[in-house]
Amino acid sequence: MKIKVVASALLLSALTGQAHANWAVNVGPIYAAPKESSGSLDVIEQVAGLQPGSTAVAVNDDWQLGLTIDYKVTPNWALQLIAATPFSHNIRVAGSAVDGLQVGKTKHLPPTLLAQYHFTEFHSNWQPFIGVGLNYTNFFNSKADEQLVSTLQALEVSTSDDHIGLSLSDSWGLALQAGVNVQVTPDFGIHAMVSKIDISTTARVSVNGDTIQSVGVDIGPVVAMVGVRWQF
Repeated sequence: MKIKVVASALLLSALTGQAHANWAVNVGPIYAAPKESSGSLDVIEQVAGLQPGSTAVAVNDDWQLGLTIDYKVTPNWALQLIAATPFSHNIRVAGSAVDGLQVGKTKHLPPTLLAQYHFTEFHSNWQPFIGVGLNYTNFFNSKADEQLVSTLQALEVSTSDDHIGLSLSDSWGLALQAGVNVQVTPDFGIHAMVSKIDISTTARVSVNGDTIQSVGVDIGPVVAMVGVRWQF
């Protein structure tokens, strides 16, 4: 909570700057590499006779098209909004005799607002910066995989007539960033950044709407982007 208060204060201090502001748009590929940790699938472990604590949840990497918008507030402060086309992830079991079992798929949008401190002023050709801010991640189009469905039927947890659902809760978290803008012409340049984002969710598997398994997952992705920068 203290960290989030500090992040909010930095955002507010940037907003209250007195200088004229300029805009910049950065477009390019953006990469999300989850560094997840999770609880175990204790219900499935018990039903399948697996060792307690032997299962976890893993999430794959993904590339998308990134779009970030910068608003220059003072000679050294800016606000940046990070957006992207929806990331898509496969969720699987990691560990035990069912290692690699496909649990399901989900998509998410992780808009992130950061306050950036630039070590040089914005007219410089080389503009390294660091940032701190807040992330909101919305998970949607989550769906249980057929491998999970057939496994639950084989364990007699469900039947072929049951509906198996998968849902992930939305997340608020801290974001940290470092990067550089390289000005090539007065209007165009290159933008590069890497961010560490705190994304924590609860994944729930349900049978006919009733939750039979829930597990907390700290995704914590590293997000990197290199793009073309248009300043106006």
